[in-house]
Amino acid sequence: MLKSKKALLLFIGIIIPMVSGLVAILKGHSNNKQQSLVLYGNVDIREVDLGFRVAGRLQEIYFDEGDYIKKGDLLGKLDSTPYQDKVKKAKAEADSAKIASISADKKFQRRQIAITTSAISEEDFENSMLNLKQLQANFQAAEANLASAKTDLSDCLLYSPSDGFILTRIREPGTIMSAGEPVYSLSLETPVWIRSYVDEPDLGKIYPGMQAEIITDSSGDKVYKGHIGFISPIAEFTPKTVESPQLRTDLVYRLRVIVDDPDNGIRQGMPVTIKLLQKTTN
Repeated sequence: MLKSKKALLLFIGIIIPMVSGLVAILKGHSNNKQQSLVLYGNVDIREVDLGFRVAGRLQEIYFDEGDYIKKGDLLGKLDSTPYQDKVKKAKAEADSAKIASISADKKFQRRQIAITTSAISEEDFENSMLNLKQLQANFQAAEANLASAKTDLSDCLLYSPSDGFILTRIREPGTIMSAGEPVYSLSLETPVWIRSYVDEPDLGKIYPGMQAEIITDSSGDKVYKGHIGFISPIAEFTPKTVESPQLRTDLVYRLRVIVDDPDNGIRQGMPVTIKLLQKTTN
């Protein structure tokens, strides 16, 4: 009987420390593993309206909705005939002003020699100098006008400022365009980001650069990688368009999650689930 009690005490003395150590190890692993904060948001790809800087008749347009374009692609052009005529006229005026300026300069040089011998009056000399300055200024203005006319002519061609997809083809050939009127709506390919919101209790758990996993309803098992690029310093009420498990009247902070590996599976306005990965230490 005594031996049995001793054996039991010995067993308990060995088992309890082992169990305690195992619990501590498991707790440590649990505290050090990555946890996730789940948020909801929508893909917010940037858009830009493309148009000509000058007015005119739309002559040609080369892309349709859904087409992928690259930076520098020629998208369309205006009828450039009026602007070609303006360039010709401006060049003729610049050439005429140049000739007049050269002639006035030669005349002024002769006046400089004549004034030293008192062959002309001081007033004639000053008038010659003022005339030269005026004609030189006229020549500079004519050159500036020519440069402006050439710029307007080049603006009859519309080039893509970035890679992306044509969202909307707004105008068709033959349309009389005003300056700045949009012809296309372009969805920029990069960067792709997600607009989401976090409530105040969770605000301290996130930070710029924090890693994220993004899942869409249509992506299946595919998980996109991303990170927090911006956290608003100003609180606002939860927008009605945002899915949130909290009440709509709660104050939240807007954040932007940048997608690191976007593809055609992420489209504008698409609802997504965001898992912000946070690592806690013991």
